[in-house]
Amino acid sequence: MSDDTVPAEGVQADTDVASLPGRSRRILDAHWEERGYTVPNRVVYPHQWLWDSCFHAVTWAHLGRPDRALAEVRSLFAHQHGDGFVPHMTYWKAPDLHASFWGRPGTSTITQPPMFGHAVAELVRLGVDVDPSLVRQAANGLAFLVGPRRGTRDLVPILHPWESGCDDSPRWDRWAGPGRTADSWRARKGDLVATLAFSADGSPVGNPSFEVEAASFNALVVFNAHELVAVGLGDYLSFDVEPLRDALDDRWDPLLSTWRDGSGTEPLTRTLEALLPVLVSTDEAHVDAAFAQVRSDDAFGGRCGPAQVHRDEPAYDSSAYWRGPAWPQLTYLLWTAAVRRGRDADARWLRDAMAAGVDRSGFAEYWDADAGRGLGAVPQSWAALVAIVVGAGPAGRSDAQADQSGRSS
Repeated sequence: MSDDTVPAEGVQADTDVASLPGRSRRILDAHWEERGYTVPNRVVYPHQWLWDSCFHAVTWAHLGRPDRALAEVRSLFAHQHGDGFVPHMTYWKAPDLHASFWGRPGTSTITQPPMFGHAVAELVRLGVDVDPSLVRQAANGLAFLVGPRRGTRDLVPILHPWESGCDDSPRWDRWAGPGRTADSWRARKGDLVATLAFSADGSPVGNPSFEVEAASFNALVVFNAHELVAVGLGDYLSFDVEPLRDALDDRWDPLLSTWRDGSGTEPLTRTLEALLPVLVSTDEAHVDAAFAQVRSDDAFGGRCGPAQVHRDEPAYDSSAYWRGPAWPQLTYLLWTAAVRRGRDADARWLRDAMAAGVDRSGFAEYWDADAGRGLGAVPQSWAALVAIVVGAGPAGRSDAQADQSGRSS
């Protein structure tokens, strides 16, 4: 085992790091649809999802298939609205499936974290010729969020728990009603779809039953805009995200070492996604404190990646959906933040822990952060992000990233 693949302290040395890129490629190949997108899992998730596709595009490009990366992004934007809204799901093979639930055929009526700015930027960094039309679509997708969706609010609200990408995060529990169970919360989330308010273009702009200025979502809005700027595509942006970044840093809770959602007065459950402002924060003290939480065994740290819920929280459950296991896309985003900030020790720790988790779980959707036991759909395509993480050098810093890193100030 080379120095570049020595596991982090406390992680078993039997992780099969060398096989991970090839296994990632085989999984993506098996999940590829000739229509031009990758399904997360053929049985459990046979449709197209927004942020999944963005992660697929980035991984395809790093694995030497820029043609599939570009096809994935084009497919993602195929049903973008005129005002920039991008639906979080597209039902290519069964457009009438769930049409009564969403009130329209073919797509959903909500969105997801706008990772398309990162996807486009990574393709550019890798030398892929990205059509200007795709850049405009990515910029317009962000403009919808910063403009019509944000309105006069300090931050961009999510209008449904599913828009966060972290569907059952305990941060949304106070909207679940008393006596929350998995079944009752699922039904309640259906009710929350029914109360969405739409613009004249049919895009979701409000929800009297659920509006949350989520720290995680806003961090990703800012990050994806910064990504386009970092590769020289800032001229496509018609808005300024710096007020969002400043508002985020105002939401830091020094006692709990995390960023808060909303007004900062609501009850707070510490979750990993709320630390995603490390991608964009200008306050190094906040960033230091957040990464310390990520790696601490008493907080989020795990042998196979950071847990999604702080271990001291009553909601923590090491094997429950969005209640404690490690998630590969969150680890990837934190790794990206560590790389961009030159935090090599944090990047190494995240790389090695993610490699161990992906290897032991069999490329699962999510897994026990300590034992690596696979949970959810197995295999799941976004676990293939590990190919980027282990293939980018000792701390995960590729030459392209070192030369054209995203803005963090």
